[in-house]
Amino acid sequence: MAAEEQQQQYFFNLGLVAGQVFNPNTPVNEKDLFSGRTVQIRRVADVIFQRGQHAIIFGERGVGKTSLANVLQGFLPSATSLLVTRINCDTADTFSSVWKKIFDGMSITKSRESVGYNSQPQLELWTPNIYLTDDDNVPHQVYKALANIPSSLIPVVIIDEFDRLSEKVRPIFADFIKTLSDQSLSTTIIIIGVGESVDQLINDHQSVSRALVQIQMPRMTPQEIESIITKSLERLDNMTIDPSTLNKIKLLSMGLPHYTHLIGLHATRDALDKQSMHINDENLKSAITKALEDCQHSIRTNYYNATRSTKKISLFEDVLLACAYAEVNELGEFSASDLRSPMQKITGSAYNIPAYAQHLSEFCDDKRGNILIKSGQIKKFRYKFSDPLMQPFIIMQGIINGKNP
Repeated sequence: MAAEEQQQQYFFNLGLVAGQVFNPNTPVNEKDLFSGRTVQIRRVADVIFQRGQHAIIFGERGVGKTSLANVLQGFLPSATSLLVTRINCDTADTFSSVWKKIFDGMSITKSRESVGYNSQPQLELWTPNIYLTDDDNVPHQVYKALANIPSSLIPVVIIDEFDRLSEKVRPIFADFIKTLSDQSLSTTIIIIGVGESVDQLINDHQSVSRALVQIQMPRMTPQEIESIITKSLERLDNMTIDPSTLNKIKLLSMGLPHYTHLIGLHATRDALDKQSMHINDENLKSAITKALEDCQHSIRTNYYNATRSTKKISLFEDVLLACAYAEVNELGEFSASDLRSPMQKITGSAYNIPAYAQHLSEFCDDKRGNILIKSGQIKKFRYKFSDPLMQPFIIMQGIINGKNP
């Protein structure tokens, strides 16, 4: 093969690998590609090794809760006999169907004594599902199944997308966790769900608070976002990146690893397509365009619905972009007055609140997709994005439109 063909094949192959190390559409499932979250990992580990303790991991959509669950076992002591089972909930699930999924994922080898002189113990596969005999008193059946798991194993049950369960089902889990804690079984239940507080996931969480350790997953720090990029580039024959380009990716990601992977993937491939092992601002510019095209269909649709107008001159795009750039409090909320400065930078004109107050109101209405959530009282309203993944999309769209402050 000619040297030029070899070089083309080399960069093509690296582009394929880039799709493995940067994966915006599925959670990370490899420890070496997981970044940060040291505090959360230690807290979950403490829960697993303390009998009677269970955990609930909660936070905004897209902050990496499922990725943490996927790689958790890799961070725990290798000598530990963990029996880790993870399932996803759906809206049709009941307490019984969730545990059937869990037990279906458990395959345990048990030793059974054989009859006869000098007979050797026989090994057999055993599943806890044998205890789920009917729909009566399912919690008792589940408890009995867990109690019969060999004492040499430490079962860890990870229940992901807990927020998708109905409000009738979730309290049953709270009661069951209290029972497990009181009886001090070795099983640890880890609940994962989208929510800004435990109240949004378990209504009566106060009654189970003693047994349920609350672990919030905040957005990633700039250092953690940087670690995602640098670890990934190391896997790509130590590709390099301009410090200024790296800083821009950190800003655009807004602490959400989904966008770090999305932008990182397209910027890397743009450089590789140009047979370069270095990523710069030109690659990032191309990446933003491709990232907008690759964003979830619902994000793109909601943005269009929020900004559409029959008028040739409309402020909807500008006001929404100003919302994305507005300074927020610790809850991620901003007020109407926080839009004055970004509005002036975006449009070049000074706007008072009455000029865009109606736009904010419509963004909280069904006809514009409830893109914002409003709270508080009249003249003291505060706003936040209903979907955290929307904010970086709006900013990238503004960059493409030449309207970034």
